[in-house]
Formats: sequence, C-alpha cells, structure tokens
Amino acid sequence: MTIKQSLTWAITQLKETCERPQYEAELLLAHHLNKDRMYLITHDDEALEDVEGYQSLIHRRVKHEPYEYIVGEASFYDIYLAVEEGVLIPRPETEILIDLVADIIEKEHITHIVEIGVGTGAISIVLARKFPNLYSIATDICDTPLRVAQLNINKYELSERIEVRKSNLIDEVSEPVKLVVSNPPYIAEDFLLESNVVDYEPKEALFGGRVGDELIKQIILDVKARGIRWLACEMGYDQKEPLSAFVNELGVKSIQFYKDLAGFNRGFVIEF
Repeated sequence: MTIKQSLTWAITQLKETCERPQYEAELLLAHHLNKDRMYLITHDDEALEDVEGYQSLIHRRVKHEPYEYIVGEASFYDIYLAVEEGVLIPRPETEILIDLVADIIEKEHITHIVEIGVGTGAISIVLARKFPNLYSIATDICDTPLRVAQLNINKYELSERIEVRKSNLIDEVSEPVKLVVSNPPYIAEDFLLESNVVDYEPKEALFGGRVGDELIKQIILDVKARGIRWLACEMGYDQKEPLSAFVNELGVKSIQFYKDLAGFNRGFVIEF
C-alpha cells in the first residue's frame, strides 16, 4: 500500500469522526513516519512501511480518542507539551487567560504566583518563558498531571522557577504570592459532553460539581482568605451571573469578565 492509498483509506475511515478527515489523516501519517506533511505529497507513490501501525492510529481516532493523546503531544501558545490520558489537553481559549495574567504581572511587577490545577503545566510554563524573574508554584490534586507537568517543565529548563506541588487548591501553599491563576473544573455534572472529551479526558479536570461553579467559588474564598490580591480564572459560558452575584455579596475591589474568541463568557479577573 502506497502513502497515497493509505491516506485515501484513512480519510474514508475518519469521515464520521472528524470535521477535517484529510487533515487529521495526514497529521497522523506524518507522525507515524516522523516526517512533515510535505513529505507525504512528494513521496505519495512510495510504499508505506508498517501499514498496520498507521492503521492502529487511525482506529484509535475513529473511536474518538483525542489526536493529542494519540501522538502524546499538544500544541499550545508557542510551545509543544507532552500530554497523556489523565491530563487535560490545553485549549486555545486558555491563551486569552495567559495574556490577561501577563498584563497584570507586567503592570504590577509580580514575581511570585500560584497556578491551581497544573495539567500539562501550560500556563506556568508560558508565563515563565515570558517573565524571566517569575516564580510559580503549580498545584494539582492528581499524580499524573504533576508528573507530566514536571516533564514539560524540565523540557523547557524551568525547574528552578516552577515548582509542582500536590495540593488541594492552595491548601499546601504557605508562601506569600500576589496572584493566583487557574483553569479549574467548571462543568456541571449532568452536562453532556462530546465522546472524545468525556470518554478520555480526566473527569476531575472537567466537572466542578453538581452546578459546576462550586470549585470556582471555593477558589475565590480561599484566595480572599489568604489576602492574595489577584485571581484570574476560567469559567463556564453560563456562569457569569451566579459568580457575579457571589462575588458582589462577598465584597471585592473589582471583577472583570472576559469573552473567548467565539464571543462566549470564558473567565474573570478579580482584584481583592
């Protein structure tokens, strides 16, 4: 079977699973061959080695396994991060959160922060690459994200400025910090997700409680109780009103909500 024939077969298999079957078929074949996609065009009449290996990758994608888990890597911001099952795949909308936090760090000359829910380490790593004098403690309650995040931190040689720590929220953080950033679980328990998300990605990184905003509210309470000045956090598109009411009752200096690229409410920045 040639490269071209293999791609034709793969595209047919992926039509019911992917919005862009040709694109994903090419990405998976390029990964399988450890080549770029241009190679597939210039060598399309060559015989494909290890056809079964490529077909096994396609079969995994047909079952809705996320592409990032299949290849073990996710593109985010300007970097590539190791990722595996049990670790939330970083989303493009989190880049907006990072840019907002970067503005605060720059304006307020912040040097010490905490990230709640480290995942791949995406937020802490990107911020550390932007600010050479920034030090972060990145917490998570699960072992797999802590291990994967450490791999990514080591890859970018940031282990001296980012510490991963097993902790529920900021329970195990006693050091003084000026800002907390988080992409926490915020989905309601009864919300129906696509199978590629709910069947593979870690539920503890997705579901925030019966309503969905319970964990966010606890983060707000913890950050206020610790006297930390800033909190930047992602949230669900339908949580602006209840969180606004909660924060107004609690009493803060200000809260600013922001939208994602699709125009949905996606998060907030609180100054206490």
